[in-house]
Amino acid sequence: MTANAWELEEQTTPVIDRHRFDEAALDRYLQANLAGYRGPLTVRQFKSGQSNPTFRLETPNARYVLRKKPPGKLLPSAHQVDREFKAIKALYATPVPVAKPHLLCEDAGIIGTAFYLMDCVEGRILTDLKLPGLTPKERAAHFDSMNDVLAKLHMVDYQAVGLGNFGRPDNYIARQIDRWSKQYELTRTDDIPAMEALTRWLPAHIPAEQQTTIVHGDYRMGNVIYHPTEPRIVAVLDWELCTLGHPLSDLGYNCLAWHIQEPPHGLGDVDLKALGLPSEQEYVAAYCRRTGRSSIQDWNFYVAFSLWRLAAIAQGVYKRGLDGIASSPEALKRGDAARQYSEIGWKLVG
Repeated sequence: MTANAWELEEQTTPVIDRHRFDEAALDRYLQANLAGYRGPLTVRQFKSGQSNPTFRLETPNARYVLRKKPPGKLLPSAHQVDREFKAIKALYATPVPVAKPHLLCEDAGIIGTAFYLMDCVEGRILTDLKLPGLTPKERAAHFDSMNDVLAKLHMVDYQAVGLGNFGRPDNYIARQIDRWSKQYELTRTDDIPAMEALTRWLPAHIPAEQQTTIVHGDYRMGNVIYHPTEPRIVAVLDWELCTLGHPLSDLGYNCLAWHIQEPPHGLGDVDLKALGLPSEQEYVAAYCRRTGRSSIQDWNFYVAFSLWRLAAIAQGVYKRGLDGIASSPEALKRGDAARQYSEIGWKLVG
């Protein structure tokens, strides 16, 4: 079973120059603060990830993953690794699968920025939504697990797990529109008419329904680890955008694959039935069954909102690439992504 699985060795590289840090200082810190830690320490950097640089730490007896803030001048409210750690720590005892958290270090004097450490979870990160190499039944099961985990996340009692102060429990989408409008303006490099149109349209058409749950903010197949051989998610990754918010923003984002065509993240031109993949309608219906919903009103709004927000995020990634501070060399390839995503979104509602 391969499905273009993400392989640990293939997806790591020696630490790139602009993200180098004092590995000896990290080793000393871990010896003093991490129970059971024993060096020597080997550090490699993951190629994936566009925001917070991520590293694999290996010792003779254990593997860990370290996430840190990037170097350089950062946008307001971005790269909050402390929030990532808090979310993972709160969710570790819930039905939502996450890596075991170990420690958060907010002392920038250790390796130059704040960072946190968690277990390295073994498994598969699937990079092609068409899941090549799997049978139709296996593909359906992988998508169903992704759906099930998202529903479980939205069913977690955020007060009970200590996340009652993790965000404001009201007007999430309005606040997201305000935040990403500002972020986009800070990273704008060109005029994009569809982006401007959505920025005007969205705040005037926010659905009346208010609901608050924990939201992941970037929930997609590329941000989960599947069991090495089973169609079961064993860890959800990349909690940087996690907060309290409207669950349908997560679901809308998770469903963007059905609206995007470019491989490997799009399903817009795929024969879903032949591959055994669910339609968007079937996927949404499964989520509704799991969360007790009869239906979803204003569905196109949530999808368009998610496309617009993704466009703003992609623009930020591209700008960091231009500025030479991106976590991945792939950043400069995202130059037209904001235009593409916003144009798809505007066609849905414009």
